[in-house]
Amino acid sequence: MSDATKNELVVCIVNAGYSENVMTAARAAGAKGGTIIRGRGTANPEAEEFFNIPIQPDKEMILILVPSDIKDEVMKSVYRNEGLATDAAAFVFSLPVVRSSLDFKKEDEEKEGDD
Repeated sequence: MSDATKNELVVCIVNAGYSENVMTAARAAGAKGGTIIRGRGTANPEAEEFFNIPIQPDKEMILILVPSDIKDEVMKSVYRNEGLATDAAAFVFSLPVVRSSLDFKKEDEEKEGDD
């Protein structure tokens, strides 16, 4: 695996009030923590029919940075415990993290070691 994809951002969009349940499921698969952002969905009635689930407007988005090698297990744990068929109705996806401040910290530490 290249350094460019050593971390992934797991994003969970969930009905309001279920973010702690999502984090419990994510931690069970190895995640250390996450950030919760409160928001409001804008889906129309056709989206409810398309996904065949009731859509509630109040949402929470949980951002979880994880090593790439545990990403699938974290996503599966959230899906199995809080997925679309539950009251939480969690929708989960991931994005590769190409660079982060952790990379700069590592670079700075390496420079200090060269001195």
